[in-house]
Amino acid sequence: MEAEPPLYRVAGVAGAQGDEDRLGVPDGSGAPLDELVGAYPNYNEEEEERRYYRRKRLGVLKNVLAASTGGMLTYGVYLGLLQMQLILHYDETYREVKYGNMGLPDIDNKMLMGINVTPIAALLYTPVLIRFFGTKWMMFLAVGIYALFVSTNYWERYYTLVPSAVALGMAIVPLWASMGNYITRMAQKYYEYSHYKERDEQGPQQRPPRGSHAPYLLVFQAIFYSFFHLSFACAQLPMIYFLNHYLYDLNHTLYNVQSCGTNSQGILSGFNKTVLRTLPRSGNLIVVESVLMAVAFLAMLLVLGLCGAAYRPTEEIDLRSVGWGNIFQLPFKHVRDFRLRHLVPFFIYSGFEVLFACTGLALGYGVCSVGLERLAYLLVAYSLGASASSILGLLGLWLPRPVPLVAGAGLHLLLTLGLFFWAPAPRVLQHIWILYVAAVLWGVGSALNKTGLSTLLGILYEDKERQDFIFTIYHWWQAVAIFTVYLGSSLPMKAKLAVLLLTLLAAAASYLWMEHKLQRGLVPRQPRIPRPQHKVRGYRYLEEDNSDESDAEGEHGGGGGGPGDGVEEEVAPSGPRPGPEPGGLGRRPCPYEQALGGDGSEEQ
Repeated sequence: MEAEPPLYRVAGVAGAQGDEDRLGVPDGSGAPLDELVGAYPNYNEEEEERRYYRRKRLGVLKNVLAASTGGMLTYGVYLGLLQMQLILHYDETYREVKYGNMGLPDIDNKMLMGINVTPIAALLYTPVLIRFFGTKWMMFLAVGIYALFVSTNYWERYYTLVPSAVALGMAIVPLWASMGNYITRMAQKYYEYSHYKERDEQGPQQRPPRGSHAPYLLVFQAIFYSFFHLSFACAQLPMIYFLNHYLYDLNHTLYNVQSCGTNSQGILSGFNKTVLRTLPRSGNLIVVESVLMAVAFLAMLLVLGLCGAAYRPTEEIDLRSVGWGNIFQLPFKHVRDFRLRHLVPFFIYSGFEVLFACTGLALGYGVCSVGLERLAYLLVAYSLGASASSILGLLGLWLPRPVPLVAGAGLHLLLTLGLFFWAPAPRVLQHIWILYVAAVLWGVGSALNKTGLSTLLGILYEDKERQDFIFTIYHWWQAVAIFTVYLGSSLPMKAKLAVLLLTLLAAAASYLWMEHKLQRGLVPRQPRIPRPQHKVRGYRYLEEDNSDESDAEGEHGGGGGGPGDGVEEEVAPSGPRPGPEPGGLGRRPCPYEQALGGDGSEEQ
């Protein structure tokens, strides 16, 4: 009796149709495994790698634009609210009708003291906060504190305004230090994603050449400061569209003003105590403050949702693992670097010139002569001039490095000398065009100053282990300068201009002497960054090639980590790695090892 055929074919046994099934694919032990688990036949590895790094570069550009827009909105809301608040509180009728005997001028003085005095202590805690939270999250938290300051103006009392002003003062240096560090890191990452083939040829342990990211840094800093200087124009929108409708004209507000410009004393001596024709309704004020609060919240969302991380998670671990005591001490130890010592006068002048544009030039020369109703337009002229001129920072791509920075200092020197001998007459509008030209030219100098300094720091200090310390020192000295201006606000204008002029000359001379030392080949003395001390010793820290080793360790210790990267959403398609196969198992690295820059070898 003939046996029935099996219901299911036995694996490895040829059936009645031979060694091929109905699709023409061989079956059994001779079946080609690559047809099932192999690469896609039309897969172009080089093209996919190129597309991957193009997406990465677009992500870096998105990060720069998001951080720049977030900084612009944050600072614009802060300046606009503070300006509107101080004008309303200055009017004695507004104070008496709205707040009675609450002592609003005293509250304003303490609020300004909290904003200007608190940053003096920022050098003690800023590096620790940046290392603890990370660069991106420090930016987000600082923007959140700015939003908190805006929210307290819904209920203006001592226990709301003063504590929020102190918190704001604590967040000023961490915000701008982390912003400067973030833009520098984005330039370094953009270089890595643009030259990934060179990195593969050199190996992941090799650091890029010194100064290789400088062109991208110039472009990114120009973009950032173009947005940042627009914040001064954004801050004037509440004045232009709301508060200007309630202001008296210059014949009333400047009735008792006798001298302006270089002959003035303090801030607006003789200015009328009543500047509002009618008091704004509380409902309208709430609407304006709600719009400002919404913009501040939008800035928080931009930083949170669109800004990627500045470092890979393993790099964040390394930056924290040097020890909190060392993180606290390292900003002070960097004083031994002669480059920073020579740049300190420029840091101080950078703080002086911004405050002079907003108070000395805009108030002492502008409002004092052409009235409070034209303050907003003067600051808009300064803002647009500075924003457009930030593109001049790109001249560093073709000109020697000192040229943009010294050019900005030279322009400010000429303007300061001109202002030293100019005293515009009060209530005279014939010279208003001179004020607008001076505001625009001062903005040009400010743009060259800010872009030049930030770019210079990013070029001189490429090590990612030092950048947060360097930008902390820079913005701390700016805060010290702003505090000095706050203390000397009652000085005569001639004294202010003399201090500004001396600081500018000292800054330019000191910077040129630093460049001369570098050209002579003098090597700066930098403090050593301690090796990361990892408390958890998992398998990743026992590998021969330490994937978490910092760049500085790679130079001294022979090991090296992969290039700085943020949170990676996808793994780059890896091409064939040059060099011999590692000993042991010569297998293709898995995606996780590719992300870590490993070679796929397993520990025995």
